[in-house]
Amino acid sequence: MNLIERVLKTIKRFNMLRPGDLVITGLSGGPDSVCLMHVLHNLKGRLKIDLIPVYINHGLRPEEIPHEIDFCRRFSESLGYELIVREIDVLGYVKTTGKNKQEAARFLRYNALQEVLLEKKAQAIAVGHNADDQAETIIIRLLRGTGPQGLQGIPPVRGNIIRPLIEIERKEIEDYLFKNNLHFVTDSSNLRSEYLRNWVRLKVMPILKEKNPSIVQSLGRLAEIFSEEERLYEIEVTKALMRSMARKTDSMIELFLKPLEAIDKRILRRLLRRAVDEVFSLRGLSFIHIEEMIELIKQGSPGDRVYIKGNIRAIKGYSLFTITSEPPLRLKDYVLPVPGSINIEEKGYKLIAICMDSRPEDLGDGKKKIVIDRDKIASQNLLVRSWKPGDFFYPFGFGKRKKLQDFFTDLKVPRDERYSIPVVEEGGSIVWVTGFRMDDRYKVEKDTKRFLILRIEDE
Repeated sequence: MNLIERVLKTIKRFNMLRPGDLVITGLSGGPDSVCLMHVLHNLKGRLKIDLIPVYINHGLRPEEIPHEIDFCRRFSESLGYELIVREIDVLGYVKTTGKNKQEAARFLRYNALQEVLLEKKAQAIAVGHNADDQAETIIIRLLRGTGPQGLQGIPPVRGNIIRPLIEIERKEIEDYLFKNNLHFVTDSSNLRSEYLRNWVRLKVMPILKEKNPSIVQSLGRLAEIFSEEERLYEIEVTKALMRSMARKTDSMIELFLKPLEAIDKRILRRLLRRAVDEVFSLRGLSFIHIEEMIELIKQGSPGDRVYIKGNIRAIKGYSLFTITSEPPLRLKDYVLPVPGSINIEEKGYKLIAICMDSRPEDLGDGKKKIVIDRDKIASQNLLVRSWKPGDFFYPFGFGKRKKLQDFFTDLKVPRDERYSIPVVEEGGSIVWVTGFRMDDRYKVEKDTKRFLILRIEDE
């Protein structure tokens, strides 16, 4: 069976296309995309479809892009199609999101293809992943740590994205291009082995093929087996996720904790993976990260959390389990007049300073209220700010100097909450770590004549 017939068999097997479909075809000029475009063109009449080739300019290789676009335009015109070119700002997206270039490029590329699909009222997007890409993906996921879901590899169909070459090996694609006298361009970035996928392709796969010439087929079958078995869990996972979902944004997902605690670990593992995959900024978490979250759900206490990578963290509350990549809340600086009051916007409460000439009966609990010696305060204003590295104070009742970082660590204050704790400062010295303890140097003495009350008051 020749390559075109095998691709047709794959398309029918996975119900990729229907008569009348308009197909957006990703065309980069590389061997896979050229083969894909040529094969679909040859199947156009039999499948009763039409094609729109689209080149995505990532802006990453300015010296190569003009040649690639020219090649893709001439190739498309030779088959009777008009090429569409779209530009994406990968580097700009990396700066604003903190994602790596490969992840950002993939996200923006598929977004651009989806936009063209909507504009042209098309039904499918065809991309050129092949059997070798499938094998390399499985090896990469094994290296990073993965579970059964990760071993499914690249799906032949995901939504409106189809991969007609997913069962065709790269060598077969190269042979097809040679026999049909089809030229292609080479992306120089594919030759750089510092990228993990390129390293697997250029270094690892040749060694594996020496030991097992059928390694690509073997890993392809492995992916298919896991895909079939995972489908058995899909309905149960979907139901469990619907029961558990509380809230979702572009950078955070909240799940009701009670259902999660009762779910079988096999279902919970898949539910967390599905939940994470629905939020772009959380994608890319490994099997190990999922296991850490399961341990937190099953064994952790309210307030416990695990830090996964970057800003991503999972937090166990009393009723909710939160996975978020949102930056921790950081308190801005405020000036508290003495006497006077200010609204701490981030906390939703007031901080009040009251001067007294007589000793108050209640000297406060140190958390929401303190009373200090007014004459130990030289300024008419106090600075209210967030914690910063290098801070130290003398905790009341302890008397010895202590780094604020160590103080927070001893009390198990989560790292991402520390910057939201208002710290009251006077003349470069900490007076009060609100919610925790005042500084011993400002305590009321027997001979104190004037008093300053600092207290938190809910709005």
